[in-house]
Amino acid sequence: MLLTVVDEQPGSLDTLGMARTIGTPVAAVAFGTAADGAKLADELVKHGVGTLHLISHELLTDYAPEAFGEALAQLIARLRPEGVIATGDDRGAEVMAQAAARARLPLATQCVSVTGGDPWQLTRIRGGGMLLEDAELTAATKLITVAPGAAGAAEISEVRAVDECVVEAFTPELAPELARTRVVARTTRGDGVSLATAEVVVSGGRGVGSAAGYAVLEELAGLLGGAVGCSRVATNNGWRPHSDQVGLTGTKISPKLYIACGISGATQHWVGCMDAAAILAVNTDPEAPMVTRATYAVIGDVHDVLPAVVAEIRARAGPRR
Repeated sequence: MLLTVVDEQPGSLDTLGMARTIGTPVAAVAFGTAADGAKLADELVKHGVGTLHLISHELLTDYAPEAFGEALAQLIARLRPEGVIATGDDRGAEVMAQAAARARLPLATQCVSVTGGDPWQLTRIRGGGMLLEDAELTAATKLITVAPGAAGAAEISEVRAVDECVVEAFTPELAPELARTRVVARTTRGDGVSLATAEVVVSGGRGVGSAAGYAVLEELAGLLGGAVGCSRVATNNGWRPHSDQVGLTGTKISPKLYIACGISGATQHWVGCMDAAAILAVNTDPEAPMVTRATYAVIGDVHDVLPAVVAEIRARAGPRR
C-alpha cells in the first residue's frame, strides 16, 4: 500500500497520479475533523481512492509541525506502507521531514519523477532548480515529496472512480509539548496579483534603501498590473514581509517580465527568478551578477530611473477619464 498525504489545498490531489505510476494500491491520509474527512472522501471517490486514513487529535486542530510529524510517524508504524508521498510545498516538506526523523526513515525531497520497484528510481531537483539528480531510494517505507507542479493534474475522466471512500479514523498519542510550534495568529493576504502567478514582478533589494523606497516600485507594479517582490536583504532589514521574497528561501517565480531594482543577484535570488521570460535590471553597478545575466539593463540609481519610467508610462497612457 502507498499513502498519499492530501488536504484541501490546490494541487494536493495531483500527487495521486504520480503515486499510481509506482504500481501499488493507493490510499490517502489527511489531518482534520470528521467533517473534513467526509468532504475529502467525496472528492477522493472521483480519483479512485477507496480509503482515507484520517488523523484526528485535539493538538491537530491547527497547524503544529512537530505534532503533525509525530502523528504521521505513528500511522506509518501502524500501517507499514511501502511509501508515503506528499506535495513538496512549505507545509508538506516540513511535516514529512518531522515524520522521517521521528520514524528514522530516509526522505527524498523535490522529486519530479518516481519509478516503483526495489529500490525506487527517482529524479529530483537539487540546488534550488539548478540541476536534476537521479537517485535510488531503499527503505522499509519510502518517503518522498513531489516538487510543486511536477505531478501534473490528472484528468478525472481518465481515473476509474470507486463507489465509496471509506474513512478510517486514527487518533495518535501526542504529548502536549509537541505543540511547541503552532499557529497563534493569521493575517489575510492583501488584494491584488499573487507574486507566484504575476506576469510582471517588480522587485527591490539593498539599492532601494528603505521601506519607504518601495513606494515607487509599488506604483510601477500597479501600472503594469504586476506584483512587488524583494530580495532577502529587504526581508532581513524589515522593509518587506517574507511573503514578498523572491528566491531559494522565498518564492520561485516565472513572470513574463522581471524588473530587478537595486538587486545584486546572489545565487539564492537568481534561482528564484531565472525562469522569467525577460529580466530588466536597474543597478548602479554594471558588474553586478543580476546586470550581467539580465536580458536588459539600465545603469543608474533606482530612485532616478523608476520615477522617469512611471512618468513616461503615465504620459503615454494619456489623461485619466
